Amino acid sequence: MVRIGILTVSDRASRGEYEDLGGPAIEEWLKRVIATEWVSERRLVPDGVESVRHALLDLCDHAAADLILTTGGTGPSPSDRTPEATSSVVAKELPGFGELMRRVSLETVPTAILSRQIAGIRGKTLIINLPGKPRSIEVCLAAVFPAVPYCLDLIGAGRIETHESLVAAFRPSS
Repeated sequence: MVRIGILTVSDRASRGEYEDLGGPAIEEWLKRVIATEWVSERRLVPDGVESVRHALLDLCDHAAADLILTTGGTGPSPSDRTPEATSSVVAKELPGFGELMRRVSLETVPTAILSRQIAGIRGKTLIINLPGKPRSIEVCLAAVFPAVPYCLDLIGAGRIETHESLVAAFRPSS
């Protein structure tokens, strides 16, 4: 069974001052799109390199997540450190993910150029940083998810099939 880590990064949500909207938005989107059986591992941590790094390492190395989707901590404010934490745990960065997410986000909001999402691989885990707002999460996932199943195949992670009418996953013909 495919394991998907969903990591919300937010000082306010981790203190209970703000409802986590990003994590549930990711999970609901995945429930609609993924046809394969999967299970989620949810985490909520405060902003900061060490808190995010620790959660990513736990999800990769102990929970054996095939895919980790983070939400929050990707902006320019001093506390936004999710990309730095992600960079510290991945062996290979995949810059195309962040480039595409910023491009599609720019179609709806000019401040998308402030976003610093990245993606990368640690072992057999693909990690993708998403923005914090539920609508932005949906836009970004719809853009990058067609490449996710094949990427997971290439790194030896669990196999994901999608509902083709919602997301047409691309896999090259043999």
